[in-house]
Amino acid sequence: MMETSVRKLFERYEGFFKQSLGGDMDMDEVASLYASEFIGATPAGVTAGKNDDQFRQVMAQGYAHYRAIGTKEMQIRDVRLSPIDEHHCVAHVAWTATYARKNQSDVAIDFDVHYFVQKLDGEPKVFGWVSGDEQALLRKHGIT
Repeated sequence: MMETSVRKLFERYEGFFKQSLGGDMDMDEVASLYASEFIGATPAGVTAGKNDDQFRQVMAQGYAHYRAIGTKEMQIRDVRLSPIDEHHCVAHVAWTATYARKNQSDVAIDFDVHYFVQKLDGEPKVFGWVSGDEQALLRKHGIT
């Protein structure tokens, strides 16, 4: 049961990302994927936040940034789950991002994000994630 609902969560996530790349953003829908509080970890450090108006604003700015740097598509290649207990798992999500580049052909970049997911009553929610150095990966492929 949990596996099916977590897979559906990431299908929705991918769909919302595609909508945002087209400029059609519903930040309430995007925020509905996340728990009321969350953590994120990257090589830049660990952050904690609340699923509030500021979060929605930061997410909208993030999607605008992705459009500005030429992100054309964000597609899930695979979702693999590592169960923790009956209410929690880690979803290892393999993404492919496609970017338009000036005077060059488009480039597809594969990367993984590891999401912490909790399912209590109802739908599962992301309460954390761990990702690599996105900026270094983009620079490596000529995306600025």
